[in-house]
Amino acid sequence: MISLDDSLASTPPGSGDTKDPAPRFMDSPMFLVASVLLIFSCLCLGFLANLLVVSQLIHARDQEVLYSDFRSELANAIAPVGQTDINGALLQPGAAIAILEIPDIGLQEVVVEGTTSTVTQSGPGHKRDTVLPGQAGTSVIYGRQAAFGGPFGQVEILQPGMTIVATTGQGVAEYRVIGVRRPGDPIPALLQSGEGRLTLVTAMGPRFMPTDLLRVDAELVSQVQPSPPRVITPASMDPAEQAMAGDPEGLVPLLLWLQVLLAVAVATVWLVLRWGKWQAWLVAAPIFFFAGVMASMSAIRLLPNLL
Repeated sequence: MISLDDSLASTPPGSGDTKDPAPRFMDSPMFLVASVLLIFSCLCLGFLANLLVVSQLIHARDQEVLYSDFRSELANAIAPVGQTDINGALLQPGAAIAILEIPDIGLQEVVVEGTTSTVTQSGPGHKRDTVLPGQAGTSVIYGRQAAFGGPFGQVEILQPGMTIVATTGQGVAEYRVIGVRRPGDPIPALLQSGEGRLTLVTAMGPRFMPTDLLRVDAELVSQVQPSPPRVITPASMDPAEQAMAGDPEGLVPLLLWLQVLLAVAVATVWLVLRWGKWQAWLVAAPIFFFAGVMASMSAIRLLPNLL
C-alpha cells in the first residue's frame, strides 16, 4: 500500500493544478491589433488636420514667398516669358510665372509652372505645354477647389464679361470671361491667328469629393504678346500633370512615414506596459500627431491635383 507521504513525495514539482502563466500582451494578437489601430487613427487625424488646417497654412506661406520673389523678378526684368528661363534652361516645376487676379471674387494668386499634385499645393499651376498668359493661343491654368487654399473654389460663379488679369514678364494681360463650362457644354470656337484665350480648370462637385471638371474660358482683350519657341509638347507631358491626376512620387515618402508610425506604435505599447498609459501617451502623442501629418502630406500627393 502506498502511503500518503510516498504519494506526495513522488509528485513531480509543478505537476499540480498550477496554471500556466498568461501569455504576454506583446506576444498576443491584440498587440498587433492595437498597433494597427493606432496607426490608422493617426493617419485619419493627420489627414484631416492636413486638409483642413495645415494645407491652408502651407499654401499661404508658399504664396507669400512666391509673390515676393516674383515681384523681384519683374522689377529686374528676369521673369520668365516662355518655357525656359533667361539661361535657356527649362523652368523648374513650381517656378513663378504670373500673378493672376480676378477682382470679382477677390482672387490674387501667384501662378507656378507645372500641374502635378505636389506643385499645385503652392498655388495655381500653368499647364506646361500651353502658352503663357497674354500670348497667342490658349493658356491653361489648373487650380485646386478646396485643399491648399482652394484658390479656384469660387470660379464657378464667374459671369460673362467679368475681368481676369494676368501679370507676366511681358506685362499685364487682360481677359474677359466668356463663360463657365461644365461637362456636356459646347466647346468655344477655335481661335483665329493672333487671338489669345485663358482657360481655368478646377474640380466640380462637393468640396473634397470632386465628381468632374469645371472650366472657365476667357478671351484676351489686351495686346497679344509674342510667344517664344516651345520645347514641351503635349506628347512629352507626364501623366501626373493631367487634370485629376495624382503624383506617384509621394508613394515612397508615404511608405517611409508609415514605417515610422509602426515603430512609434510598437514603442508606445511597450511604454504603456512599462510606465502606464498616461505617461506613455504624454510622450507619444506629439510624435504620433507629427508622423500622422507627414504621412498624410505624402498621401495627399497621390490624390487628384485639383482636389
